[in-house]
Amino acid sequence: MTLWRGKEPLLLASQSKARQILLANAGIAFESDPADIDERAIQKSSGLSDPGGIANLLAREKARAVSVRRQGHYVIGADQTLALGMRTFNKPAGRTQAVEQLRALSGQRHELHAAVAVARDGKLLYDHVSVARMTMRQLDDAQIEAYLVEAGHAVTSSVGAYQLEGLGVHLFEQIEGDHFTILGLPLLPLFAFLRGERLLGV
Repeated sequence: MTLWRGKEPLLLASQSKARQILLANAGIAFESDPADIDERAIQKSSGLSDPGGIANLLAREKARAVSVRRQGHYVIGADQTLALGMRTFNKPAGRTQAVEQLRALSGQRHELHAAVAVARDGKLLYDHVSVARMTMRQLDDAQIEAYLVEAGHAVTSSVGAYQLEGLGVHLFEQIEGDHFTILGLPLLPLFAFLRGERLLGV
C-alpha cells in the first residue's frame, strides 16, 4: 500500500537512511538511486558561500543528475548544510575531525539548512530550503569522548558529527525548527508540492 500516484516509481537521489525512513514512514513507496556527483567540486565552482544556497544547489544537482538517466521518473534530491556563523561544516572525515566539530559547536547555536528539490527528465520542477536552529550544550572533552565512543561510526555520516534521532539528542539544550528539516528532508513543503501535482493519494 502506498500513497504515491505517479505512473513511474518515485526516486530518491540519496543513500541517507534517515531520509529513506522518513519517506517510508509517511507511506510513500520509492526507490533509492543515489546521485553520483562531486559535491565539493560543484560547491567550489559555484562560488556560493551562503549555506542555504549551497544546500539548494546540491539538492537540485542531485535531482537533475538522476532524472536525466531515469527518464519519466519524478526524482527527489536533498542536501543539508550546517552553519556556525560564517563557518560551514561538511560530514567529518573521521574521528579527529568529529572531535574538532563538536568542540566548535559546544555551547553554541548553529543552523541546519535542509534543501529539497524535485526534477523530471532533467528539468527542475520544485525546490525549497528550510532552516532549523540548534543550541548545543557546553561539552567538555570527557563528555565529547564518551559520546564518540558510544556513537561509533555514525558520527561520520552527518554534518556536525551528530544524529538527532539517535545519541545526538543528548548533546542539545534547545532546538528550534521542524523535525523533518533537522533530519535533512523537509517533508511538509515537499508533500504540498507533490499534492499540488496530484501525485499523492491523501
